[in-house]
Amino acid sequence: MKTNRLIILLGFFLFLFFFPAFAQKPVLTDEKIVVETVTKEMDELFKSKDFLKQKDKKFKEVTGTIVADIGVIQSGKVSTFFKVDSDINNPNFTNFLSDYIIDYKFKFKLQKQQRYKIRYTATF
Repeated sequence: MKTNRLIILLGFFLFLFFFPAFAQKPVLTDEKIVVETVTKEMDELFKSKDFLKQKDKKFKEVTGTIVADIGVIQSGKVSTFFKVDSDINNPNFTNFLSDYIIDYKFKFKLQKQQRYKIRYTATF
């Protein structure tokens, strides 16, 4: 009985020791992979229930395309959102989209002092 408790306790401590290694975000270094990952995550974000619910609540009638530059910093946070071109002429929607993307945090990190600017096209 005492041996079982020791084994369980040892297993628990090993789990706690190694768990942070599994929970860490991957560090991306290649620009092509960063661009592909940002594009994939943005596509998923704009199809998510949360985004569609908020968009439809305020901007149900908005359709079109926005081309934007998205800046990503080391921690995986969005640092900048700059609208390059758009056929959507609703500044309130652009502000909503900008705020929504600025609050997003990617599922990866970059190397220290590294940042990327990715051109992304979103169609609504």
